[in-house]
Amino acid sequence: MDEFERLLRKYERVDKDGEPLREEHEEEITYLAEGEQEEFLRIPKERVAVVIGKKGQTKKEIEDRTKTKIEIDSETGEVFISATKETEDPLAVWKARDVIMAIGRGFSPERAFRLFNEGETLEILNLTDIIVGNDKNALPRVRGRIIGRKGRTREIIEEMSGADVSVYGKTVAIIGNPIQVEIAKTAVEKLAKGSPHGVVYKYLERRKKDLELESTTYYEALGGETGDEWEE
Repeated sequence: MDEFERLLRKYERVDKDGEPLREEHEEEITYLAEGEQEEFLRIPKERVAVVIGKKGQTKKEIEDRTKTKIEIDSETGEVFISATKETEDPLAVWKARDVIMAIGRGFSPERAFRLFNEGETLEILNLTDIIVGNDKNALPRVRGRIIGRKGRTREIIEEMSGADVSVYGKTVAIIGNPIQVEIAKTAVEKLAKGSPHGVVYKYLERRKKDLELESTTYYEALGGETGDEWEE
């Protein structure tokens, strides 16, 4: 063995057979241990009861579908989600988080459960980040433009984009696949910035023509699955 090889083995800490040496105190590192995956979020206190559901049924269903443990502080709206020994899906904690966040942003549990489907995402827009100016009446006016008379504008955005939309407080939450979410998000942002409704509707009509093809390509890239395994 030449000097270079001797020094190389010394600094790589290998034995005479070339196997790596382990320190006496070194231990095997394990992953996905119970409680290792954890998420914390806070939802509006007035939405806590909706997340819990009648006799705790909504909370239980989220736990059953994701095999996670959910703890909710009714006084503060704080929610703590952790993996359990039954958790199999490495994304389960984040799926539970997004479903709870969606309910906290005004969605019914039934609509929020769409997020259990493969490829569905949640995006939350803060209207105060979009509105230009400091007019104190701007937020109610913008909310009204997005919702529309008797909720019709919101319905049109949903119908044309395929996404679900919830306007709650200072936020607009959107659920759908990434293409649907992007279309609905653009429509909401246009309305928030003052674009006429007619212009926004024309944009939605134009994008709808490409939506089916783009969504099909997206789901095919996921392996042809749309998350039906989560359905009842």
